[in-house]
Amino acid sequence: MSTTHSPSSGEEMTAEEAAQLSPEEAMIAGAEADGIYIVHRRERFPIAGTKAEKRAERTIATVFVIGFLAAVAFIVVFCGAVPYEFKLPGAGNQNYRYFTPLLGGLLGLALACIGIGVVLWAKWLLPEEEAVQDRHDGASDMTQQILGAGTLVSGFEDLGIARRSMLKTTLGLAGGALGLVPLVALVGAMIKKPGRGPGQSLFHTPYGPGVPLVYSDGRRVSPDDLQPGGIATVFPGVEGGVKNSDSPTLLIRLRPGQTVKARKNQANFGWGEYVAFSKICTHAGCPASLYEQKTGRLLCPCHQSQFDVLQDAKPVFGPATRSLPKLPLDVEMVDGRQYFKARDDFPEAIGPSFWERP
Repeated sequence: MSTTHSPSSGEEMTAEEAAQLSPEEAMIAGAEADGIYIVHRRERFPIAGTKAEKRAERTIATVFVIGFLAAVAFIVVFCGAVPYEFKLPGAGNQNYRYFTPLLGGLLGLALACIGIGVVLWAKWLLPEEEAVQDRHDGASDMTQQILGAGTLVSGFEDLGIARRSMLKTTLGLAGGALGLVPLVALVGAMIKKPGRGPGQSLFHTPYGPGVPLVYSDGRRVSPDDLQPGGIATVFPGVEGGVKNSDSPTLLIRLRPGQTVKARKNQANFGWGEYVAFSKICTHAGCPASLYEQKTGRLLCPCHQSQFDVLQDAKPVFGPATRSLPKLPLDVEMVDGRQYFKARDDFPEAIGPSFWERP
């Protein structure tokens, strides 16, 4: 039969005796058996149900309700209440810029409110206690395990969950809504199966035959704009502005003497010393835009993947395993000046690999 020694009383307690104790008695006895001495302990509200206690409960419940509303608002914004599609400057409503800040702010508010509410619950409603603990080694025997369980039950009773239904309800609402956030964010984008039909952004971008290349402000791109070794981020100049996040394209003008070893069936994708590749890294979708013009290396700053432009953007270092998609270029004359346009869309899907990529 296992026994435990109580340092304060000098007596040994059996497991059977420990099982007869109330949760609070077991908590105190277990603390003493474990070398913890409770110096001071008092209830925050010795008389339950006072106006001060109810006021504290209402304040904490209000914080939980705010957290619940913030989590619900996150889900509403994520599901389309706020526009998220990118548009070029001057192309109409630019409210898409608020989408990401709103998601971050609402999620932060929900987490903060639940955390603040729990802290206020502990500071305002749980018993005030000071204890001193002696350090010790070794495993606990059965009696100490029973007393430890009593400590957990006593701590749960101190929360007052049974008689504080308002706090229990609001905490459950806030926690439940917050729990839905990752479910909506992770599963929501997988509900619609990707395909190859028109408008399927996994396989198609706004580029197409004759679509002009433009800067972010809508100006058309001319071969005269770049110096040898220069680069520029360009977009498809489509009506209504660009709505796809896979549209950013890196236009590169090679230095004199540099040539590109083109991939099969892509030898005519460039135009003179100009080539254009998707700016979206094929590893994790970061912008690969750090260009070393002397060596022709293109670096993705997120995970240090490097692509050799002179080998048609083949990955030569880092976690990326697939070349950057190449855009077929062409030019047209407008008012006596040449401007770039796409000859067709990218011949392969943009960005990182996914489960149905051929």
